[in-house]
Amino acid sequence: MSSTASALSNIPYLERGTRAYWRASIALLFAGYATFSLLYCVQPLLPSFSTAFNVTPAQSSLSLSLTTAALAVAVFAAGFISEGWSRHKLMTLSLTLSALATIGVSIAPHWHQLLVLRTLEGLALGGVPAVAMAYLAEEVHPDGLGLAMGLYVGGTAIGGMAGRVITGVVADLFSWRVAIGTIGVLGLLSMLAFRTLLPPSRHFVPRRGLGFTHHRTALFKQFRRPGLPLLFLLGFVLMGSFVTLYNYLGYRLLAPPYRLDQTEIGAIFIVYLTGVVASPWSGRMADAFGRARVLTGSLLLMALGVALTMLHPLTAIAAGIACVTFGFFAGHSVASGWVGRLAKEAKGQAAALYLLAYYIGSSVVGSYGGHVWANYGWNGVVGLVGALLVVGLVAAARLRAHEQARA
Repeated sequence: MSSTASALSNIPYLERGTRAYWRASIALLFAGYATFSLLYCVQPLLPSFSTAFNVTPAQSSLSLSLTTAALAVAVFAAGFISEGWSRHKLMTLSLTLSALATIGVSIAPHWHQLLVLRTLEGLALGGVPAVAMAYLAEEVHPDGLGLAMGLYVGGTAIGGMAGRVITGVVADLFSWRVAIGTIGVLGLLSMLAFRTLLPPSRHFVPRRGLGFTHHRTALFKQFRRPGLPLLFLLGFVLMGSFVTLYNYLGYRLLAPPYRLDQTEIGAIFIVYLTGVVASPWSGRMADAFGRARVLTGSLLLMALGVALTMLHPLTAIAAGIACVTFGFFAGHSVASGWVGRLAKEAKGQAAALYLLAYYIGSSVVGSYGGHVWANYGWNGVVGLVGALLVVGLVAAARLRAHEQARA
């Protein structure tokens, strides 16, 4: 063991219940909020974009799909860059630039300019997700990691809900431009809270001058690590299913027989708050009963929710969306935390690979869902998401076998 590694091993972790633990957890809750609110603030506005810029639903979805595609690339790059940068500075810069890009989107006069700014926003956001997961895996004691990761993912749930609800209400009261600008300003305020609260890294020492050979070797090790490729696949399944359902729900509810307005659709997105409960709860359940069991239960709950959305009553649709949301955040919390535990080294890179698959799922499946919606309606969207969830259940079953073998 090197002298540096030996010295780091003697530094205490952030223990659950301590002041530093809660400061880190709340700081990353703010980071999660900012990331998802900035990323998904356009989702309830897709029909507004179709009207304002005279684009189809599939074209309108590019305002989200291009952002998540750029984010996938940026997250992957951040997994390498983060090994030589300060965790704190990289996340702060990322949040600042993405909030400023969102404010730019609110004043973009043309559709293609809006898409360029949203793509740049995705690139800027890449410095948060992978680095946040790596920070928690490095700094938090394993006994408290499930709850801390759950709180971070819970912050993303709050951000996803706020991004949709706030934009829906403000768009109805003023305009979609004012709504997006509001989210950008709130993102800057969240960045300031994050910067103030986050304790410095104590178990991470930046390593500069790492060449291509080092990164390539580390990358191949991640794919040979038992269980990790299945978790990457689950990231793709979870996010692809979740975003696709939410992308086209607005179009369905704006059309007959529902004819809801943006505020009413935004009110349905309050079910996002179930993710605030699901994330820390699933972390505790995974620590107690096993991660694979909780993952399987989460996917089954999502499947039940998808089936409920096929029913006509609005209450059944809302209940279905609540089940999908709870299941998604529970599953993502467990899977993302499990990546940090299985990766023995280069945790930032492992987190980046998980999030690469996660955001590719959002981008590819979310955009393809627009063509399915146009050709087959809501039943087609349900069939697409249902097929993805079956793949996820197969992966979760294999992970359970792996978990039992290790035990």
